[in-house]
Amino acid sequence: MKKIILTSISILIILLNMPSAFGQAVIDTTALYRIETNEGNYFIGKIMSDVDGIISLKTENLGLLSISRTEVKRVSKLDAIKIVEGKYWPENLQSSRYFFAPTGYGLKAGEGYYQNVWIFFNQVSVGITDNISIGAGLIPTFLFGTGSIPVWLVPKFSIPLVKDKINVGGGALMGLVTGVEGTGFAMVYGSSTFGSRDKNLTLGLGYGYAGDSWASTPLINISGMIRTGPRGYFLTENYLVDTGETVACLLMIGGRSMLNKAGLDYGFIIPISEGMDSFIAIPWLGFTIPF
Repeated sequence: MKKIILTSISILIILLNMPSAFGQAVIDTTALYRIETNEGNYFIGKIMSDVDGIISLKTENLGLLSISRTEVKRVSKLDAIKIVEGKYWPENLQSSRYFFAPTGYGLKAGEGYYQNVWIFFNQVSVGITDNISIGAGLIPTFLFGTGSIPVWLVPKFSIPLVKDKINVGGGALMGLVTGVEGTGFAMVYGSSTFGSRDKNLTLGLGYGYAGDSWASTPLINISGMIRTGPRGYFLTENYLVDTGETVACLLMIGGRSMLNKAGLDYGFIIPISEGMDSFIAIPWLGFTIPF
């Protein structure tokens, strides 16, 4: 029995002194990693080793760095496509929409965001699955002493037909003004997005409902997004509607700047219709906080 105990202790000591074989995960030394520290700094490079609580990271500009595990907040493996001209382009966390109109891409399960436009428009959206999301919003008119509040729900589904190239989606906007009868409104839509999450064009078609009846003609939406850098995007969102008496266009053009993970949207709304004798550009300013 004494011999068995001594043998077991010897084996245990050997195992404890072999971390490279049993205590460490296999490292892909050819892949790029992004290491974010507790202080908010980040470094990009190849992990050469991860031993005894020290990560050795080979970077392009700073050479070989030794980073203590206690200082590391997050380690993320990067796709090569995210490195553009030597710079890291973070994932587009707001690829599911333009200024307001949806793309064919959806939120992933557990992802969400809060959107605010000019203080008055407020909406929260959450991914239920990788293909289904739900949003809810309101305009806080109670700030002006009224109890009638516009509220709405926005369910959405998205389906990838060709990964990162063609996505289709659809959904609805359903709402009312609380405390007021006959104020229900809705919009059902379908959309097709061509391109990646960073560079795409979306064609959409929707029908609106208000005043106990559906619109007899569709609302046509043509929107686009082009990534201009690690934290910048060009956005355009445009609508064409036939009122039965005239055809009107609503053009939106501007951009999005990422401030850490939050997004700042800015641009102008330009209405165009027959009979207009002057140029009008309405400023658009909003921000989005993902969670």
